[in-house]
Amino acid sequence: MSKSETGQTTGADQAELHDHAHGEFGTDRIGRFLFWIAVIFSLYQIATAAHVLNLPSQVVRAFHVGFLTLLVFPLVVQARGSAPAIKALAWGLALAGVAVALYQYVEYKPLLLRAGDPLPIDIVFGVIALVTVFAAAYVLMGPALPIISGAFLAYCLFGQYLPSPLNHRGYDFSQVIDHMAYGTEGIYGIPIYVSATYIFLFILFGSFLERAGMIKLFTDVSLGLVGHARGGAAKVSVISSGLMGTISGSGVANVVTTGQFTIPLMKRFGYRAAFAGGVESTASMGGQIMPPVMGAVAFIMAETLGIEYYEVVKAAIIPAVLYFASAFWMVHLEAGKYGLHGLPRSELPSPRKALRKGWYLILPLAVLVYLLFSGYTPLFAGTIGLSLTVLLILGGSVALGLPGQVLRVIFWVGLGLVAASFFSYGITAILIAALVLILANLFVDGGRKTLAVCRDSLAEGAKTALPVGVACAVVGIIIGTMTLTGVANTFGQFIVSVGEKSLFLSLVLTMITCIILGMGIPTIPNYIITSSIAGPALLALGVPLIVSHMFVFYFGILADLTPPVALACFAAGPIAKENGLKISMEAIKVAAAGFVIPFMAVYTPALMLQDGGPLVEAWGYYPAVAYIVFKALLAIALWGAAVIGFLRSKLAIWERVLAAVAAFTLIAALPVTDELGFALAALFLGQHWYRTRMAHAPQEKRAGE
Repeated sequence: MSKSETGQTTGADQAELHDHAHGEFGTDRIGRFLFWIAVIFSLYQIATAAHVLNLPSQVVRAFHVGFLTLLVFPLVVQARGSAPAIKALAWGLALAGVAVALYQYVEYKPLLLRAGDPLPIDIVFGVIALVTVFAAAYVLMGPALPIISGAFLAYCLFGQYLPSPLNHRGYDFSQVIDHMAYGTEGIYGIPIYVSATYIFLFILFGSFLERAGMIKLFTDVSLGLVGHARGGAAKVSVISSGLMGTISGSGVANVVTTGQFTIPLMKRFGYRAAFAGGVESTASMGGQIMPPVMGAVAFIMAETLGIEYYEVVKAAIIPAVLYFASAFWMVHLEAGKYGLHGLPRSELPSPRKALRKGWYLILPLAVLVYLLFSGYTPLFAGTIGLSLTVLLILGGSVALGLPGQVLRVIFWVGLGLVAASFFSYGITAILIAALVLILANLFVDGGRKTLAVCRDSLAEGAKTALPVGVACAVVGIIIGTMTLTGVANTFGQFIVSVGEKSLFLSLVLTMITCIILGMGIPTIPNYIITSSIAGPALLALGVPLIVSHMFVFYFGILADLTPPVALACFAAGPIAKENGLKISMEAIKVAAAGFVIPFMAVYTPALMLQDGGPLVEAWGYYPAVAYIVFKALLAIALWGAAVIGFLRSKLAIWERVLAAVAAFTLIAALPVTDELGFALAALFLGQHWYRTRMAHAPQEKRAGE
């Protein structure tokens, strides 16, 4: 750590070396201690992902949860400046979580041998595990998720006293604790496995890229491409947040990073504060559905369905493009309605220059995309992507210190060959290269600063992973309840019974469930709960499995834009200096396509590049894909005009109603609704063009001159 002559870290040094990481951990002795625990957590995760450290899967999961609890409690009380007694309690809970992880490690083989017949001490440590996980979820995310998970746990213990068909046969206390706190159900189920492998690695990948300058690269390219266009400031937000979503996959994180720049920019150029916040929130939440990284849910979905990750990416790609196209269209119409122009080209960065300067940052992302679509596992692809990013960051300082251009070219070619040797020699070559570069950075100008950036990226990645990991742990209790009691079948049968009369009503019921759950819990547990309940039910109604899971995934994301909680919108509130609920109402308008696309995909799975559905049977696969994409784009265009109230000029009330009806009929996918929708769309567009032609004629004439 850089210190001034007095031995204290200066504000300038802290800003330069630590950015905001150390500030959030705290700069006192406890803060520095937590900072280094976070660094060790990330190094441990890298070591297990790269198989430098080979541990049984159960132990990997237990240590992951142990690190989460060790960091969560002290960090929260540190940030809140709590009283000494509360801090003592926090450290007690943190150490209790570590004790559980160590117990799982020491007793790993004996626990396997006595599975299903736990000792009293096993029950004690199981109860401690449940208490620490519930407490961590409460302090990080509030009461909603612990209450929901607690209700499921109570159902395991007391559900036999409920009336039929909700009751079950009854389970002993020790059986419930054994099921929830040991083995690969409950806390240590699929969600925490995915958190301990794929999710953490990709969060680190995003953290390194962000600190290497990826946010600036995306923002400069976006500004250069669309900053001059009508409403350019908001279009910059849509594009830059969408690009950031390709590496971060975290909606709220996107809001507080790219939003710091884009929201004030939109306000400066005339956008209403609520609309600016709504655009940023919508675009940032869309990052969770934007391939290649997407959100953490995508990894859980692939693992749950037992399919390759690229299959999830394939299903998401067209809906993601339509989602961002819709947001882009909405801001274009809003700009036209209020006469908001773009920025002068002279004030904008050159996208070509920005790419020429930062093109190397795209290399890890390009390799990641290639590997994911080539069928490699996300763990393998993420390890290589992260390795390349680290080598690029460390190698950049060393290359700048070389005396000539020829030597720099030779250095980069050599480093590229070392990186490529991963495929033949495994991680060892990468680790040796990284160690050599770390040593070299100790002796070159700017090298220590680069090492500080890497260290801070490790700490920041661990801190970013905390809410995701804790959510995965506590939601495992819900899945454990479903596997133990079979409660999911009861609700699933209800959805099926409704769907036998109306598939649309079943979908609406599922959507409402997702949004209500999402008002209190993050996307990951929301998806896990609703997919466990509604996924099999929708499959029974003929909806393809991946489409049904994407359906609940989408609405789990949109719940973060929906009042009254609207987490992403309230995160944008302080930046926009506007009420979160007002931002939420604007975000719903901008994200209108997100509410439409999942329904269209259910009726025509070709929208998610899936086989099946009457359209594919009648026309063939590729014509069906082309048709549904065209229809979706037209529906989005009509819906945007209806919501914003503008096309070539402001719309009359009856025109907005006509556009909305036309959009709805295109979505409905019932007999003759497509034909009716196209007819109404033609009527709306034709009459609007005729009504506004005289007003636009002078402008077109001037433009031609």
